Amino acid sequence: MNESSSLKEETNQYVSGYERGRPMKFRSVFDIIGPVMIGPSSSHTAGAARIGRVARSLFGREPKRIVVSFYGSFKDTYKGHGTDVAIIGGVLDFDTFDERIKTAIDIAKGKGIEIEFKEEDAVPAHPNTAKVEISDANGKLELIGISIGGGKIEITELNGFELRLSGNHPAILVVHNDRYGTIAAVANVLAKFAINIGHMEVARKDVGLEALMTIEVDQNIDPAVLSELETLPNIIQVTQIAE
Repeated sequence: MNESSSLKEETNQYVSGYERGRPMKFRSVFDIIGPVMIGPSSSHTAGAARIGRVARSLFGREPKRIVVSFYGSFKDTYKGHGTDVAIIGGVLDFDTFDERIKTAIDIAKGKGIEIEFKEEDAVPAHPNTAKVEISDANGKLELIGISIGGGKIEITELNGFELRLSGNHPAILVVHNDRYGTIAAVANVLAKFAINIGHMEVARKDVGLEALMTIEVDQNIDPAVLSELETLPNIIQVTQIAE
């Protein structure tokens, strides 16, 4: 084993040991360092771009209007750190290392997309918080995301539903009527296609109304699986986030 490999192993062991003593959001030191990115800060650029890209993936198309509200640290530094261009770049479906992120706002305006930035005074649960609202003539999507460091994010709210979505794994989002047997029916379809569930949670606005099932899985989902899910009773909408 060379010196570099030994250092990597020792560092990972240290992080894993620390993690056992106290819950952490990082699996290794290399998660903290984060991905290759455009900009000065992984929290303010790579994480912001991923928040925007998750919004785009869930919306399923290029929007005509983008409204971004910044909270906490994002509000104070988004211009200097490039958080604004990063989120817009994500909504345009640019990856974190895409050089076009630097001019994403100009590119969006060139496409005729209306953009608005808001600075919010409300104190968020996490300092790096942004709300992204994207829309066109056919619909609207609103989500709240936080950048937790190293380019990692969590989506904490989607269209009024509270959730916890990392954006780091393929995921299925199922909007459904809050009825007994619906969760079991969805799980049975995934089992039929040998799809392993890594994380799953359900949020609802009230008893018997609409609910949101968030399912992170280990592999990208074949369209046939999504089609079968859509045929189940009480299912309103099925959306996926591909890796």
